[in-house]
This record gives sequence, structure tokens and C-alpha cells, in this order.
Amino acid sequence: MQNKNKSFNLLTLSIILTTLFGLTSCEKEAHHEEEGKLSVTKPWRRSVEVKQEYVAQIKAIQHIEIRAFEKGYLQSIFVDEGQLLKKGEKMFQIMPLLVQAEYDKAKAEFEVHTIELRNTEKLARQKVVSMNELALTKAKYDKSKALLDLAKAHLDFASISAPFDGMMDKFRVRLGSLVEEGELLTTLSDISQLWVYYNVSERDYLDYMDVKKNNGDIGKIKLILANGKEFDQVGKIDTIEADFDNETGNVAFRASFPNPDMIVRHGETGNIVVTKMLDNALVIPQKATYEVLDKKYVYVIDAKGAAQQREIVIDKEVPHLFVIKSGITEDDTILIEGLGKVNRGQVVKTKMQSVDEVMKSLELAAN
Repeated sequence: MQNKNKSFNLLTLSIILTTLFGLTSCEKEAHHEEEGKLSVTKPWRRSVEVKQEYVAQIKAIQHIEIRAFEKGYLQSIFVDEGQLLKKGEKMFQIMPLLVQAEYDKAKAEFEVHTIELRNTEKLARQKVVSMNELALTKAKYDKSKALLDLAKAHLDFASISAPFDGMMDKFRVRLGSLVEEGELLTTLSDISQLWVYYNVSERDYLDYMDVKKNNGDIGKIKLILANGKEFDQVGKIDTIEADFDNETGNVAFRASFPNPDMIVRHGETGNIVVTKMLDNALVIPQKATYEVLDKKYVYVIDAKGAAQQREIVIDKEVPHLFVIKSGITEDDTILIEGLGKVNRGQVVKTKMQSVDEVMKSLELAAN
């Protein structure tokens, strides 16, 4: 009886082990078969945010040179470097050498002709002198007055005031210096508003004009400063230069930004970032492409399961994805892994991945 039980137990154990071994072998074969398959997907459509970046030069809305009108000694400086000035605020006083003497001479001559005119008018009323003599005296008076006004204007030029609200730059001369006519004293910048210049390619220019013509949204214009931080004001495109540069193929755009806190100054550099939404864009993973002689290709799996090389044209590049301009459609099946292991025309085993699976894998790879 014991021998029969032992035989039964051994038989049962043998059956169980055989079954388990068979199941394990099947699982291994299925897993091995699954491992041999390459992932594919289909191009899909979605809304994507596209950012285009351009190197930019930042300028004040007004930036002028303050120069001496007359030759003389720099007698007084009423402002300091980097100071914010109001329109009409006095900046420099130059003591002119010859102009002061010319003014004094013109003033003395005017006083002489004033007295002469009064006396001649009195004599004319008494009919002692003729009207012609009175007219001649009046002409001399008018001439002397004009010369005095001219001398006064030249003298006034020795006092230099701010022509608009702005920020003053460094001194180019020092107190007591002998300055020549036209010599640079400093510069003045109105930075309440900024003009930001950046060069745009012919293609981007034509895209912009198409959107503008159709009254579309040209997107937000943002400014990234030299420290990598985004300026807290949004800009708008004001104007475009008339001509393209034949050497670079670019044309200059000008965007304006308010600068209420006066943080950004004339002469800084940065980057203009134009952000816009592309609706219903056809996209594929960047990893599904490869490059040959500056051209982009994908492997399209045909009806027989063979990988066929297909050239594509990229419209835009966004994180992990390419926006497709031409070359493939939503009906195509493209290879997204193992591109380096496949030859043209080779039949491959594939497994289809959904859009969600593809995007999840791209996000995981980015992290």
C-alpha cells in the first residue's frame, strides 16, 4: 500500500513539474518573441507651442549725444553719472571766452543805438531832422538788436539742459576742462520704453506676413535677458526694415517693450522669443528620425512589414517632437526604435505603440 502511494506521489509530482516546465518554456518563448519586435507608431496631430529665438540688441527709445555748442571752460556740472533727469533740468555750464566778449560788445552797441533812436525820434517830432534820417537811425537800431539777440543765443548755448526725460551716461570731460565746439560731454537715454532689434530669416519673415495678412495671432513677444531670466513685460512688433541683408539673408525687426522700472538699459543684449500655437500639427518623435547629408529620414513599415526609407521635411522643432511639413501622413506606420539595426527593405517584426505610450516614454526619457 505504501509503495502504491509513493508511486502515485511521484507520478503526480512528475506531471506538475512537466506542466510547470512547459508553461515556463512558453512564457520564455513568448517573451523572447516579444523582445524581438520593434516599436512602431503612427504620426498624430496635436496642438503644439512653438518657440522661435533670436539674438537681440536692446536700445533706448531715444539715445542722443550731448555736445558743447561753444568753445570754453567747463564751469559747472549740475548732474551726476547714471542720474535720471527731467526735461529742462540744467546739466552743464560752459564759460565761453569769445562769446561773452561778443555779447558784451553787442549789448553796448545796442544801448548806443537805443539812445540815438530816442534822440532822433524827438528831433523828428520837432521837424529838426528828416524822416529819411529817422528811418536810417531806426534801421541801425534794428540791426544792433538783431546782433544782440544772436550774441545772447550763443551765450545761452553755453548753458546745456536735458532735452527730454532720461538717464545720463558717464562724463566724457571733467570740471574745468577746456572744451571745443561740438565736443562730446555725455549721452542721454530715454529708457522708459525699449526698442529691441533682432534679425529674422526670409522664411520666418514670410510666415509672419502670412499670419498678419490673415489677421492671425502672431504670438507673444518675450525678452530673455543676459542672466537667462524673462523680462516681466510683453513686447509688440512695431516695424520691419525695408531691405534684406544680401550677405545674411535676414531682415531686422523692431519690437517695443515698456520699461516702467527702468531696469533694462540702452546697449544691453538678450534674446527675443516668439511663442505661438500651432493647431492640428502633424508630429512624430524626434527619435524616429535619422539624418543623411543634412536630410531627415524615417523608416516607414509597408504592408509586407518591410522598412522603407522615406525623406521628410521638418517644419518646426519642439521638445521631443518634430512638426512635419511633408513626407509622411497619419496613415503611415513609422519605426521609433532600433533604427540603427534595420536596413532598407528589411522585413521586421513590430509592435504598435499608442500615442499615450509614446508620449509617456518620451517624458520618462526626458526625466
